[in-house]
Amino acid sequence: MTDLATRGPATSSLDVAAIRADFPILTRQVHGRPLVYLDNAATSQTPRQVIDTFAAYYGGYNANIHRGLHTLADEATAAFEGTRETVRGFLNAADSREVIFTRGTTEAINLVANSWGRANLQAGDEVLVSRLEHHSNIVPWQLLAAEIGFTIKVIPVDAHGTLDLDAYRELFSERTRLVAVNHVSNAFGTVNPVKEMATIAHAHGARILVDGAQATPHQAVDVRDLDADFYAFSGHKVYGPTGVGVLYGKTELLEAMPPWQGGGEMIATVSFEAETTFAEIPHKFEAGTPAIAEVIALGAALKWVSGVGVEAIGAWEGRLLAHATERVLRIDGLRILGTSPKKAGVLSFVVDGAHAQDIGLLIDQLGVAIRTGHHCAQPLLAHFGVDATCRASFAAYNTLDEIDIFADALERVIGMVR
Repeated sequence: MTDLATRGPATSSLDVAAIRADFPILTRQVHGRPLVYLDNAATSQTPRQVIDTFAAYYGGYNANIHRGLHTLADEATAAFEGTRETVRGFLNAADSREVIFTRGTTEAINLVANSWGRANLQAGDEVLVSRLEHHSNIVPWQLLAAEIGFTIKVIPVDAHGTLDLDAYRELFSERTRLVAVNHVSNAFGTVNPVKEMATIAHAHGARILVDGAQATPHQAVDVRDLDADFYAFSGHKVYGPTGVGVLYGKTELLEAMPPWQGGGEMIATVSFEAETTFAEIPHKFEAGTPAIAEVIALGAALKWVSGVGVEAIGAWEGRLLAHATERVLRIDGLRILGTSPKKAGVLSFVVDGAHAQDIGLLIDQLGVAIRTGHHCAQPLLAHFGVDATCRASFAAYNTLDEIDIFADALERVIGMVR
């Protein structure tokens, strides 16, 4: 066992009570009990500031963007592009043109696969993908590999769910073109050393794509410091709305990449007689009317996170994780999966003699929401000999009292199913 149970700061600068007041959903009850929401790695809740953004848009300046000359179109465009600048600052990107709006991390990765991948990968090339990956950073590469004929190599993990960096170095060859890795594992919470991994990849002439969906809610992300070639994240993991996400890409890469989807907005000129030409980045990759309200609301979410302080959020979640780890380890027959010394606020576990689904259904009756299943990480769970785990994941608004409620409920449920 690692030092998970003792890791985490003794104090936090977060005013958790004030934070909770921003989230209307936290006042509701489930099955007659106060909601304890511990499914944040799947979807975090949204603060009132984000919810109000939708009402402000649809009630005040609902219009399509970029193409209109009237006041509402100007206001919607300004708010939409304002979020692009907010994201640029949130990631410390060099230029707002490096920020592409997508439907989420999944679409962002598919964009890279179908644009950069098709233009740069050939039969016999190699793509390195870690065993920790979400299916969204596995399947797009498998689909493309089946079509083109490149090889996918798997970066192994040790018994704690930590990437084996020595093995990673050994996987490179003169045909390695790309590394696809998550910044934080959604299934285990492992924080990967993506800056070091990027340095190694670039030394071999390869590019690196980072799935940052689970990192942006918990820690500051500086894409220039990481030297990531591509970085993707989703709005609904970081206190924002569903249906919107971001792909960051270095300017020189995005400019060289062909469009993935065709339609309005992403063109410069269209003609039946001459060659169609395309808009400059970022619009080349944003075909059609986007999720305007969702993008604007994403900006509100990132401003909320920045106002609270993402480092303070991560520190508080570290304390929650340490307390939860200490509590559940008292339960006989419970085994934590993912015990890396560097973890975000994710606690994944199995219990001897109890199925994860039964635990999840019964603990919900006590007002506690956790996630059960394979977490879209089947190769990782299969490697550890299980097909499902229970996963509790934490956010800024969770409390130590909620951890105790969860642990007490878990003990009660396990006593019922074993």
